[in-house]
Amino acid sequence: MKFTLNGKMVDANKASGDTPLLYVLRNDMQLNGPKYGCGLGQCGACAVLIDGKVARSCSVPLSVVQGKEVTTLEGLSPTATQQAQAGVAQEPQFKDMQDTSFAVKAPATAAPIKLHPVQQAFIDTQAAQCGYCVNGMIMSLTALFDKRPNASNDEIKKQLAHHLCRCGTHLEILDAAYRARTLIAQGHSVKAAAATVQAACEQPTCAKEQA
Repeated sequence: MKFTLNGKMVDANKASGDTPLLYVLRNDMQLNGPKYGCGLGQCGACAVLIDGKVARSCSVPLSVVQGKEVTTLEGLSPTATQQAQAGVAQEPQFKDMQDTSFAVKAPATAAPIKLHPVQQAFIDTQAAQCGYCVNGMIMSLTALFDKRPNASNDEIKKQLAHHLCRCGTHLEILDAAYRARTLIAQGHSVKAAAATVQAACEQPTCAKEQA
């Protein structure tokens, strides 16, 4: 079962076609951005992009993505992801593991790590509480801004309507969405990020946007 994952062709030959995509991403590909929340496709924590459209990976069979392009949270800013994985690999509990999946080298560059504008907006506004729902929020907003970078407040609210946040940080999440829209308007192109699998987003001064 071959598909493109974060810009690279992969073969999930160990899993059957009816295996939920989420299980393959987390267990086989060791990508922990998408989370298991409800297992019913209702909470949104497991969201990924399939050919640019947001989808609930817990309820999508692996067979559906054959020949398609899947993007996870890790794929929005691959350099930042690589650096984070390299840091995890140095933790004592992982350092001596034989599993080669943790054998990740940090990027050989002194350049500052740049995040996707939606990711940066969540940091700027400190929108995460426990963080469990954030994957779905970010992926859903990314799909929206890919198509409508100037999406209205109502369109943003509609896009996030079926994503659950058990911590109740809905207002902060909306602030992050509005902030992301501002970053994009300032020239941090989402389409350029999608084309290169890495956004060009400077780290601006934290500022909460008005609704």
